[in-house]
Amino acid sequence: MARVKHTSKDIDLIARMMRAEAEGEGKLGMLMVGNVIVNRAVADCLDFRDVRTINDVIFQIQGGNYSFEAVQKGNLFYSPARDLERDLARQVVQSWRQHPSKYALWYFNPYAPCPPTWYDQPFSGQFKQHCYYEPQANTCDSVYR
Repeated sequence: MARVKHTSKDIDLIARMMRAEAEGEGKLGMLMVGNVIVNRAVADCLDFRDVRTINDVIFQIQGGNYSFEAVQKGNLFYSPARDLERDLARQVVQSWRQHPSKYALWYFNPYAPCPPTWYDQPFSGQFKQHCYYEPQANTCDSVYR
């Protein structure tokens, strides 16, 4: 059973975002970004109470900007999805989860050492250039399902 309801259009959206955000970090880096997208769709807490679909997650606006920089800047996000990334996207919507993104709702590339918190949320680990952050204890049980 899939972790989140999805259509083929959703798979393409996740695939395009994984490529745009983490192509330089290989398959594992792209899977981790995809996992954060799925986590946000299933999380019913914090900034993600009103996002229930993959489309909602990808195009969510926070503080006047899209949550994902790639949507705003365009770069690779607006290129067609490729089979490799589609295959990875299917893995994350089904069951793929791995530390440090396993329960993460945020990631970013600081171009410096990862700070211990990001918007008051604890650091869960780093993969290559991306720092991952999961919710504070007891604030988002839905992400741990």
